[in-house]
Amino acid sequence: MANTMQFDLVSPERRLASLQVSAVQIPGADGDMTAMPDHAPTITTLRPGVLKVEGPEGTSEYLVTGGFAQIGADTLSVLAEKAIPVTEVTRAHLDELIAEARSSHEAAKGQEHTSVVDDAAKLLADMEALGTHMGL
Repeated sequence: MANTMQFDLVSPERRLASLQVSAVQIPGADGDMTAMPDHAPTITTLRPGVLKVEGPEGTSEYLVTGGFAQIGADTLSVLAEKAIPVTEVTRAHLDELIAEARSSHEAAKGQEHTSVVDDAAKLLADMEALGTHMGL
């Protein structure tokens, strides 16, 4: 069993991380999960939350708004819709994300399909909860 695996985190704006890690806590759409070396191959969607990376150099955290994680036995790739190192997140960042989610929710209210409205409401609730979780 290997002690580390390759971890890559990218968003449309930039590559945020490419390093060896021992564990990554993922805010999965169906629940939080931790990926470690020799994990069973899995693909999952992400919900808004904090992605926590543990490696030989220490721990780092990233705010993600959604995306996908592809887990292999010795690799983990996260393709995030948006990702920001937690150390760089300001109240203004969070307010912008909440405003975008609120706008999506308002636009969805005109849809016939209630699942679209429910998804938009869930996104808004997740974004608002992030601020409380992060103490912003």
